[in-house]
Amino acid sequence: MLLRLIFKNKQFIKSISTISKKENIQKSSLNEVLTDSFGRKHNYLRISLTERCNLRCEYCMPLKGVQLSEQSKILTNYEIIRLISLFAEQGVNKIRLTGGEPTLKKDIIQIVESISDIKQLKTVAMTTNGLTLTKMLVDLQRAGLNALNISLDTLRQDTYGNITKRDGRLLKRVLAGIDLALQLGFSPVKVNCVLMRGVNFDELCDFIEMTRDRAIDYRFIEFMPFSMNDWKENRMVPYKEAVQEIMKSYSNFGPCDNNPNSTSKMYRVPGFMGRVGFISSMTDDYCDGCNRLRLMADGNLKTCLFENKEIHLRDPLRQGASNEELLSIISNAVQNKKRKHAGMENLPHMPNRPMILIGG
Repeated sequence: MLLRLIFKNKQFIKSISTISKKENIQKSSLNEVLTDSFGRKHNYLRISLTERCNLRCEYCMPLKGVQLSEQSKILTNYEIIRLISLFAEQGVNKIRLTGGEPTLKKDIIQIVESISDIKQLKTVAMTTNGLTLTKMLVDLQRAGLNALNISLDTLRQDTYGNITKRDGRLLKRVLAGIDLALQLGFSPVKVNCVLMRGVNFDELCDFIEMTRDRAIDYRFIEFMPFSMNDWKENRMVPYKEAVQEIMKSYSNFGPCDNNPNSTSKMYRVPGFMGRVGFISSMTDDYCDGCNRLRLMADGNLKTCLFENKEIHLRDPLRQGASNEELLSIISNAVQNKKRKHAGMENLPHMPNRPMILIGG
C-alpha cells in the first residue's frame, strides 16, 4: 500500500530532485560525469527491472537455468527511480527497461509513470518478449512509454516452441502485440531477432516481408557468447553474410543513413514501409560510438555488455551514500570504460553473466 502511495504522490520525483539541490552537486558541464576517457558521452541507460522471464530462449537462458538473486538483493522501485533521476541530471535522456521480462515486474505501469515524470527524459523505452502486450500496452503508453522493442526470433510456430521452450502457439500473442503497437502509433516498432544458423537463418525472406507494409525495424542480432549459452562461431551468422543472402531475393536491398550512436546498421528494400537492421556486435563492433550504460536488477552497473567487471551501486545506496558519493562511483566506472570489447576471438573464453541476468 505504501509503495502505491509513493508512486501516486507527484511529490516523489520532486523529493529526489530536492536531495540533489541540498547536496549542491556540481554541474560544471552537462554529462561530465558520464563522459569517458575517449570522449564518449553516455546519454542512454538500460535498466533490468527483474531477472525473471516467462520464456527460456537458449541464447539468453542457460539450458540448466540460473540461480536468481534473492528478492532482497534486487533494487526496489524507490532505488530504481532515485538512480534514474541521478543519471538524468547528468545528461541521460533515454531509458530502456529490460529484464528478464520487464512486464513481469510488479507495478510496472506505476514504474513507467514515475520514470516519465523525470523531466530530462525524452525516451522511455522497453524491450519485451511481447507475450503480455495485448493486455498491457495501452496502459503502458498512457503511463509514458514511447518506444518499444519486441523480441521475436521466428515466424514459425514450431520453431518458436523450440527456441523458447514453451508452447509454440504463444507466437500468435506476440504477433498480435506487434500489430497493436503499430495501431497505437509506436513508430518504428523495433523487432529484435537473434539470427542463428540451423535455427532461423532460412526465414530471412519471411522477416524481410514483415517490413513490406508495416513500419517495423526488423533487426538481426549476431549470436553473442554469454555464460552457458552454448555459443559456437559456426552457429553465428555474420551480418555481411545475411546482407548477401537477402540480396539474392531483393537485389535493390541497400543501406540507409545511420545515426552515429546507433547499434544497428540500417537497410531497406525501396518501397517497403519498414526497414532492416544488423547489430554486428561480433564481426564489426560499434564501440567507438557507444553511448550506453547498463544497470542490472541487483544494482550492479556495467559500462559494457561484455565487461565482466561490475560496479556496485546498491550497497552504497542502502548504506546512505549521498548523491555526490554515488556520482563519484559512477564517474570512476565510466572513466575506466575500455575503448573496445575484447573481440570475437576472446569473448567466448571470458567469464560473464548469462544474458538473462544482465538485461536484454
